[in-house]
Amino acid sequence: MLAGKTAPRALDGFGRGVEWQSKDGERVSGHPISLPGEAQLPGRRRSARVHLTRYGLVASPSLMPRNQRSHGLPWFRIALTAGALTGFAAAYRFAIRYRERVGLPHRYPVDGSPADFGLEFETVDIPAGDHTLAAWYVPAETPHAKGRAAAKAVTAAAEPRPAIVIVHGWESNRGRTFAHVRYLHAAGFHCLVFDARGHGDNAPETLPVNVPEFADDTIAAVRWLGTRPEVSDVGVLGHSMGGAGAIVAASREPSIGAVVSLSSPADLVYMTRKTFEMAGMHIPEPIATPLAWFTAAVLLIPRHHAVEDASAVAAARRYRGPLLLIHGADDHAVPVSHMEMLESAAATGRTAADPAVETLILPGFGHRWLYGDPACRRKIAEFFATYLGGPVEPAGAGERAAECVVERPSDPVYGFGAMAGQTAPPDRWSPDN
Repeated sequence: MLAGKTAPRALDGFGRGVEWQSKDGERVSGHPISLPGEAQLPGRRRSARVHLTRYGLVASPSLMPRNQRSHGLPWFRIALTAGALTGFAAAYRFAIRYRERVGLPHRYPVDGSPADFGLEFETVDIPAGDHTLAAWYVPAETPHAKGRAAAKAVTAAAEPRPAIVIVHGWESNRGRTFAHVRYLHAAGFHCLVFDARGHGDNAPETLPVNVPEFADDTIAAVRWLGTRPEVSDVGVLGHSMGGAGAIVAASREPSIGAVVSLSSPADLVYMTRKTFEMAGMHIPEPIATPLAWFTAAVLLIPRHHAVEDASAVAAARRYRGPLLLIHGADDHAVPVSHMEMLESAAATGRTAADPAVETLILPGFGHRWLYGDPACRRKIAEFFATYLGGPVEPAGAGERAAECVVERPSDPVYGFGAMAGQTAPPDRWSPDN
């Protein structure tokens, strides 16, 4: 038989193996096949065999000789790397644009003062690191006396009783949160309400403001109250971003005796994801959540914060003190699921010796002005009186708060100031409030 020639019917073995003889009679075979042209030639090294499938295709590039492998793989890697870098660059540009658009709050002037409600107060500047915070301090009245004279008497006598720090939300100010002061003051507490940095009467900021800054400013306010001889204990009430800041502050500052958090976002990543929806951005979920995390991380870079530093959920896991979470059932900005996440996180690791996490969901209320419900005011006053004490027992404090007449601002600011296309809701208590 001639070398390199296959015998009749030799191709019947295609896919199973082919044999032939070289000139020196050596039998050569391959599996699945070895091509006849690759037969051993006298005095030459046997060439590497190419492994093919039954259809003549290469089974694996790794089974091919190095010089016969496809050169497409390096180009595929280059294309994949280029695509990843392009995607990263696009995400980074998006995050920078987001930070420029919503990282700095729009400041709104503070209208009115506690004097409009016949309350004695002090206008103070609270030191907070490299800046100060504009604030009102409203000292408590005696349980059975009202008016400025009574408030002055309490302050002069330095009667120790609890004080509450009230923390407003994003793009709000101390004037728009003053309703909390009115019913808590009626319940027998000293009250301190301040403008967070970059808000109200404070100077504008050049770096982004977020939950960590609200927490830092809250701690500064709490420590300022600690210098007042008439203050026995300090609690914190915060709304929205101020509520998240209150929880973060309490996880870091041991002098905070109790926390009430209203309409608080659980986590900055979840809130960033929600703002995509509020802006009408229809981003597929497999992309939206990673993009939200990346955007949140870029937002926090200028102040050297990690994403966890802005997470109320992470802080709630660390905080073991009294915690009351309140949320509107119809909150479309920060859904009630955020409260449930906070509740679950706060309950993690608590023992029988720790106070239980308390919650209150208000039907028919949205994100703002939850204090319009007397049940909300009663619950908050009772909660603080229970854990901070004071001259008024919890039930009485709750009743005083519930009976206090409060009004929401007449010109509400609706939605994020940086987002166009939002309109104010009608002047009534409604699920959109």
